[in-house]
Amino acid sequence: MALTGIQIFKMLPKTNCGECGVPTCLAFAMNLAAGKAELASCPYVSDEAKGQLAEASAPPIRPVAIGAGVRAFKTGGETVMFRHEKTFYNPTGLAAVIKSDIKADALDKKLKEWNALQYERVGLNLRPELAALRDVNVDAAAFAAAAAKIARESEFGLILMTSDVSVMKAGVEACAFKRPLLYAADKTNTEAMGALAKEKDLPLAVRADNVNDLIALTDKLTAMGIKDLVLDSGAREMKRLFEDQVAVRRAALKAGNRSLGFPTIAFPCDMAGNLDMETVIAAMCTAKYAGIVVLSDFKGESLFPLLLERLNIFTDPQRPMTVTQGIYEVGAPDENSPVLVTTNFSLTYFIVSGEIEGSRMPSWLLIMDTEGLSVMTAWAAGKFSGDMVGSFVKKSGIADKVKHRKIIIPGYAAAISGEMEEELPGWEIIIGPRDASLLPKFLKDSWK
Repeated sequence: MALTGIQIFKMLPKTNCGECGVPTCLAFAMNLAAGKAELASCPYVSDEAKGQLAEASAPPIRPVAIGAGVRAFKTGGETVMFRHEKTFYNPTGLAAVIKSDIKADALDKKLKEWNALQYERVGLNLRPELAALRDVNVDAAAFAAAAAKIARESEFGLILMTSDVSVMKAGVEACAFKRPLLYAADKTNTEAMGALAKEKDLPLAVRADNVNDLIALTDKLTAMGIKDLVLDSGAREMKRLFEDQVAVRRAALKAGNRSLGFPTIAFPCDMAGNLDMETVIAAMCTAKYAGIVVLSDFKGESLFPLLLERLNIFTDPQRPMTVTQGIYEVGAPDENSPVLVTTNFSLTYFIVSGEIEGSRMPSWLLIMDTEGLSVMTAWAAGKFSGDMVGSFVKKSGIADKVKHRKIIIPGYAAAISGEMEEELPGWEIIIGPRDASLLPKFLKDSWK
């Protein structure tokens, strides 16, 4: 970033109003300099300062918004080469191709099948975002009809894929409200595609034969006033694609090359003869560093692992996924139901609650805030000690919900049972299994 926190602070209103989410303007300036805040969070910054700060506070890779509605997303906005340096922000968008000559009933069937590919994982709904409509016969009417149907009858965002400007215009007229990505401007149609994207305020993909040619095209388009670009280096071979993805990211982050400071798009659908190999290429692109990946189709056996990989890569390594502290009902527990306690690490919660559901024994599950640490890690760090857990149980209000005074603790935290007995006189501390998969048998055998 060009400006330091102190330099940014001098341009702020210095009201210390706190409306940005931090108590002082100095703290906000430091967050802005570190890329942890957005300038728009300050409601009182002057227009003059806003102009000076906008460039300085912008991430080296521009975030680009695509789509509208529940599957709208941003791509780009990244600030580091490697996830462990800080975090990756905007997950890779997943798209699959639909050909423009598809029949209406076949399109209905495909969209329903794709829409059903949604997976619950650690409390999140994992699903693909985009349908890539590819023009196959330069038929503007068919292209527009398919675009309108996808936009109006599905939740998917759209990538409109054609090099013919008249066909693209027809597609845009049919679905501009869905904020589609236009693919693509190339050396033969740069001005016309750029003018259309600018007129409709839509993101535009840029396709070239190599990275150097990309720079010339992006410079031309940004000079036209177009800011939301997505880059395609033209690579359709795995080794070169990998090299180009790394080169573009490195040029933007390390060399400050604004001409390449945009998210990228990759096409495994054009690089393999079967979906299995496409999935392998897509997995590489998700890790290194595609903003959007386009497959030939969505199938559960290939999509699910890509969604999980994406979840893992784009989860902040410094902030574990957590659930809120409190009392959770699993099933429909009553005053005689078992009471269990564990940590608020999301994966721990969903595994434990899932096993309790599988036991078909309604239970009360107490979730204690351990800053997102698992049971063993929280115990080792002193955040799941006997006195702390006991104090939490007393304050949770579970005693008002059950007649008994029994509580099951994780087997890995058996050592805290003595301290808990001191903190919870009159309670029986039951040591549960070390592995959550043993909970169903344990509950059936031990709870009377």
